[in-house]
Amino acid sequence: MLRFPKGRSAKTGFEPGTPFFIGTKNDSKTTLSIFAYDSKSFTELSSLSQVLRFLNEGKKIWINVDSLNDLSVLRSICDMFNVHSLVLEDILNTQQRPKAESYDDYVYFVLRMINLSDSETEFEQLSMVFSKNFLLTFQESPGDCFGPVRDRLRKGDSKIRNLGCDFLAYSLIDLTVDTYFSTLELIGEEIEDIESVLLKNPDENTLRSVHSMKMELIFLRRAVWPLREALNSLERFDARVVSSETKLFLRDAYDHCVYVIDSLETYRDVVSGMLDIYLSSVNNRINEVMKVLTVITTIFMPLSFIAGVYGMNFKFMPELDSPFGYPAILALMVIIGISMLLYFRNRKWI
Repeated sequence: MLRFPKGRSAKTGFEPGTPFFIGTKNDSKTTLSIFAYDSKSFTELSSLSQVLRFLNEGKKIWINVDSLNDLSVLRSICDMFNVHSLVLEDILNTQQRPKAESYDDYVYFVLRMINLSDSETEFEQLSMVFSKNFLLTFQESPGDCFGPVRDRLRKGDSKIRNLGCDFLAYSLIDLTVDTYFSTLELIGEEIEDIESVLLKNPDENTLRSVHSMKMELIFLRRAVWPLREALNSLERFDARVVSSETKLFLRDAYDHCVYVIDSLETYRDVVSGMLDIYLSSVNNRINEVMKVLTVITTIFMPLSFIAGVYGMNFKFMPELDSPFGYPAILALMVIIGISMLLYFRNRKWI
């Protein structure tokens, strides 16, 4: 379920840089996956104690952390790479706005990662700390979309193995942005389904679907709009941290982000128009019902008048003594009713 961020007030009064988890906790255990690689070799490490040795040998290191529940593990990793306490504070605050911050010899980058499921779209914060020779990624819960990047790392002839960890960080960012396209495709299909229902027979469930779609677009917009500025900031950072070659690829990720934003704005306009379509459809259906009731009432008005006249208890009414009075009045009522129906149809009122 999509929720607006809460919980920041719990940190009020703490000293800046104090690690304090903000967000929705899960029960998953904190796990690490550690890769050491260069252009000639690739190794999956089993513990943090091996990291410094591979770094000293000139290997590049990628440490991925799943789940932020174990603060001691996070502290150990940040101390190993001299990560500032403010960065650790931001990592634990899972309600960060996508941004890029440059420190002396590394970059802190945060964005929203989308996990697609059958029932809903889940947003998860992905924090990155990277330099030329290391990349640290922190995820709220296990499971991600980085399988293709890991596969390319294992191949000896891939570009990702020959460039620095800044290019590895770009690859993860680009893959995350690509998942936005999958989300947009699903949203587009759902919008088409809702539109077809809106034009035929809208009900309260349709209105709830429109509202849910609107909320989903709001959350997706909050994830993508700041990301554009964050990607733009990476291109301006020092070449010692983000190489000129990686910056060229970052332009492509920036273009993808802009395309996602344009599509989001289009979908938001369409969904906003759906509310007008829903109200118009409901009003049209009410008008159709009222028109039918009005036609029926109009037809029965003269018939009721005739029935009321001959229902009066006067003694001297000539038609009462006629043997053909009753069938004649019924025939008159039928003729009047049919004539009015033909008239309404001729005027295209029914």
